[in-house]
Amino acid sequence: MPLTTREGPLYEVKAGLFKGLSHPLRIRVLELLSGAAEVSVAELQQETGLEASHLSQHLSVLRRHRLVESERRGSHVFYRLADPAIAELLAVARRLLVNVLQADRELLADARSLPSLGS
Repeated sequence: MPLTTREGPLYEVKAGLFKGLSHPLRIRVLELLSGAAEVSVAELQQETGLEASHLSQHLSVLRRHRLVESERRGSHVFYRLADPAIAELLAVARRLLVNVLQADRELLADARSLPSLGS
């Protein structure tokens, strides 16, 4: 029997988490937040180059999937990671990507060392 939460089976909840991570700009925002205790929306906008409305949509997805938390102070809104494990997840994903790219590089080198056909 699968482990369930109030949102459904755990594997479905995990899939939702990965949906929250499924856009390159959301990954970029999370990486920016990983490097600081908190970042203002203005700073996120400057770093990503996104229009305010597009950034707001991405932040909304990240909030909905409980990847970030926000706090309003006066006219400024600040974001932070909802859990330090998110930074760890990004680091693991980076290591995995480096390993995959290294394996691809080795395959490419092997393919280039094969004798050419024809000509």
